[in-house]
Formats: sequence, C-alpha cells, structure tokens
Amino acid sequence: MARLLEFRPSGIYCPLADVFIDPWYPEKKALITHAHADHSRYGHQHYLAHYHSESIMKQRLGDISFQGVAYHEKININGVNFTFIPAGHIYGSAQILVEHKGERWGVSGDYKVENDGISQAWEPAICDHFITECTFGLPIYKWDPQEVVFDEINQWWQANASQGICSIITAYALGKAQRIMEGIDPSIGPVYLHGAVYNATSALRADGAQLRDFPKVEGREKKDDYRGALIIATPAALGSAWVNKFKPFRTAMASGWMRIRGNQRRRAADRGFVLSDHVDWDGMMKAIKASGAQYIYPTHGNTATVAKYLNEIGYHAQEVQTLFEGESE
Repeated sequence: MARLLEFRPSGIYCPLADVFIDPWYPEKKALITHAHADHSRYGHQHYLAHYHSESIMKQRLGDISFQGVAYHEKININGVNFTFIPAGHIYGSAQILVEHKGERWGVSGDYKVENDGISQAWEPAICDHFITECTFGLPIYKWDPQEVVFDEINQWWQANASQGICSIITAYALGKAQRIMEGIDPSIGPVYLHGAVYNATSALRADGAQLRDFPKVEGREKKDDYRGALIIATPAALGSAWVNKFKPFRTAMASGWMRIRGNQRRRAADRGFVLSDHVDWDGMMKAIKASGAQYIYPTHGNTATVAKYLNEIGYHAQEVQTLFEGESE
C-alpha cells in the first residue's frame, strides 16, 4: 500500500494531492513550512504557506504565486487535508499535518519548543508518522532559557560600551536577528542593523510582526556614532571590509554551534553565545513524545544517532537524507 507521504529526490511528496512539502527543485505546487532559503526555494509554480510568510518570501523570491493560510485552517487538496500548526521556529513558521482516511503524518520543517515571544508558540503535531528535524540531534545540545542568553549578551555589550568599543553580533538575518533585537536592553547604547537584517525585519513587519524599530547602517554616520553601539549583522559581514567602519570593535556570534568548544575560534569571533532557532535534544524528545507518533523520520542533522536512539527506546525510526541545511551560518 502506498504511503500518504513519500520521500522523493525532490523532497517530501503527497501522491494523492500531487503536492510537495518544502521541495528542493521546481515543482507545480509547493507547501512551504517557512521562509528560510533551504525550505523556501525559487522556481515553483505555486506556493502555499502561512500568511505571515508572504512579504518575506516575496522579498526573497520575487513576484511568486502565493496562497496564504492561517494556523489550524484545514486545506483540502484532492481529498487530503493539510493543516498548518505553529512550529515556533521563526515568525510565520509552521509544521504541516497531512491527513487522509485516518492516516496522519506530521512534517516539522524546522521548529523549537521554547516560546521566543515573536513567532507563534510551538504546538505538538498529533500524528502517527512524524518527520522531525534533528539539526542539533545530540544530547550535548541543550539550550539555556533565552533570558539567560540575553543577559549574557547585554553584559558583554555593556562592558564594551563602557570602554567606548563597538559591539558587533552576528545572527541569521531572518529569525535570530529579530530575537536579538527584542531581547537586548536598548538603554545600553544605540543599535544599528546590517542592511540584510533591516530588510528582513521590514518584511516581517509588513506581515504583521511587532518588532522594535532600529536604523540601518547607512555608512554616513560619524565614526563616533558607533562607539558603544551594538551592530546586529549577518555572519558573512565579519569577513568583509564593511566592519572596518566600526573600529574599534569586538565581535560575537549567536548560534547553537557555539555549544561546542572551538567553534567560536574557528568562526573568528571574540565571543560566542549559544542561541538557536532550532530544537535542542530535550526539546526534540518532548516534541516526539507529544506527537503520539510511533513512526519517526529524523532529517537534516545527526539522523543516524537520533534514529538509533529512538529504535532502542521503542520507536520505529528511519533516517531520511535531505538537502536542508539546518542552522547554516
């Protein structure tokens, strides 16, 4: 008997509805979990995603054919029901529940179980088969509450500002940069945004996100304007001449990869803060248990480790290879 969902070279496919979920190559109809580039790719004829993703997807992909849906709204395609459930990953992100004649599959996309106060808070996808990301699928990856991390960031910034030094913190332009914007203490000093962060933030505002309003680095500011300031930039900016205008400065990177000793040094940052928009090990186990699923399909990450562990504790787990990048910095 054919499965409700299949794993094909182009991605996750529903034969009955003739649609793909987060396909990697151009397809007729694509259901998109969220707007990050490894899940929302160029070239599909029609896109269906949560309506909070419309402006950011069009900013990145151009004038696409877009259909927006709300959380918990059932979309019926050729007799198959598709429901978008909050993933808590970034603003507008969703898990997709696929149902037909009592068979239920949950596709997580990317997700985190901690409520970041920006995205719609994660909810479990109740299903029989659960396709879960495992970007950080090792027990060593356990996240501190984000309030703890923001306190660390604020203390680092305050220490630099007291010496008249500019602080540059890097984060992915869509998602994590906005979490930092909302989590920092703006009373410490001025805050500026890298152009890519500013543009992504503007698109999210157009989609309804309530976010603080910080100016973009224009290049016309006086050098002293940056003393004691915090610059929120993309990781690629650290390797460019763009940062020279902020001298003297210190750099930091916000990433789940900072949990591993040595990653900070290899990525040429003065300081690392462990902050991720992906689920950690404990959160992943919580989500799997809450789904009620017995058939688990770990994707993009430490798939072999996760599948082996789940099989040992009584699940039926099968790793699935994908082209998703996880937390790519």
